[in-house]
Amino acid sequence: MRRLFWVAVGAAAGVYAVRKVQKTLHAYSPSGLAERAGGVGDQLRGFADEVRAGMAQREAELREALGMEPADPDAPLTPAEAAGLTDHPASPASRPLKNNLKTRSRST
Repeated sequence: MRRLFWVAVGAAAGVYAVRKVQKTLHAYSPSGLAERAGGVGDQLRGFADEVRAGMAQREAELREALGMEPADPDAPLTPAEAAGLTDHPASPASRPLKNNLKTRSRST
């Protein structure tokens, strides 16, 4: 009975060791490395999407606080507008609201 117990323990240890070695070998094989790299890529892509969403939200808040028109993602800045924003970020020429233009022209 004791011998049968130790044979069973040895067999279980052998099966565990073989499975562990196969798993480790697969992890460092080209296909295993590709699987892990794909997971990291998905995580990085998700993080970048969250950062972009946060940036867009913060930009909308800043544009609202400065009285500028909402950013139109389909209309990129012209080189002149980009240079104007770089040189004078708070200037009225940097895409003001159309309503603000009307009220400014009336008050002047």
